[in-house]
Amino acid sequence: MGSYNIHKMQKKLKKYIDEARYMHTLGVMYTAASLAMCYGEDLARAQVAGLLHDSAKCIPNPKKLKLCRQHGIPITEAEQRAPYLLHAKLGAYIAREKYHIQDPEILSAIECHTTGKPDMTLLEKIIFISDYIEPLRSKAANLAEIRELAFHDLDKAVYRTMQDTLHYLKEENASLDDQTVVAYQYYEEIIRKREES
Repeated sequence: MGSYNIHKMQKKLKKYIDEARYMHTLGVMYTAASLAMCYGEDLARAQVAGLLHDSAKCIPNPKKLKLCRQHGIPITEAEQRAPYLLHAKLGAYIAREKYHIQDPEILSAIECHTTGKPDMTLLEKIIFISDYIEPLRSKAANLAEIRELAFHDLDKAVYRTMQDTLHYLKEENASLDDQTVVAYQYYEEIIRKREES
């Protein structure tokens, strides 16, 4: 699993993100640790992924695009229109290059934490959900329900989070990543099959 100096990573990260983002990040890290305890995921991996998930968030959008081009990180049409979406892919790159994270699953959990994806691993689901439900979050419509679901039905929590996210993005007329739609359809099918059986 590798051993991680989480305290050292925290100190380094604090220099690159603003105070509000840092507080959110700690919330995600602790929530990820709680969910890891609940579902038997490795605690250190969950904490590292939670801590580094937004490491690229505070990079200005034009610089996000430039860095992705420089380092051969593919940019979708949706990301071209809304470069803030790139912070997940760029965050995985930063975790690997600046924090020396080699674990492909940690990197993948960081990379898909905003859009989700079909057939996520346990760690990927934990980071995806933790980002949505951490204690400082307050604006999402069904937050209390999703927070409760997260600790006893992770797939259903993922499905409800995607459902609410898509609804919110449509209402706001915001840029929609195709991966979110595909991931939502995947989890919708899982929940439907489960409820039919």
